[in-house]
Amino acid sequence: MLRTAHFESATAGFTIVEALVALAVATVVLPAIAQLIGTSMRGVHSVEQHAELVAAARRIETGLPDRQNLAPGGLSGEQAGHHWRLEVLPYTGGGVAMDPRARWTPQTVLITVSSPSGATLRIDTVRLIRTSAR
Repeated sequence: MLRTAHFESATAGFTIVEALVALAVATVVLPAIAQLIGTSMRGVHSVEQHAELVAAARRIETGLPDRQNLAPGGLSGEQAGHHWRLEVLPYTGGGVAMDPRARWTPQTVLITVSSPSGATLRIDTVRLIRTSAR
């Protein structure tokens, strides 16, 4: 008995229609992905810039004089390319009268830091100063 082998013709690959559909899908999806990546990168840059400003403000705040030596007025300077301004003002407390017998007097401390790119961070805080003994 003689056996003959029949080979079925195998079709491999894509048809032109399938290739065109895949190309159309890629044409629609890739710009959306590119826009998403661009938005993410801008967000990352913004967060990095804010983190740099916060770090600079912390360095400046750490270098402030003692409570007793922090006189009302203003100081300014530059540190690692960041311009800063410090203002020490009497605390107004939203209209609340301060007790003249209090052992501590609050002062408002404003720190403004500007990065080389122009971004600005402002920190408002209060420091207590021990008043002279009565």
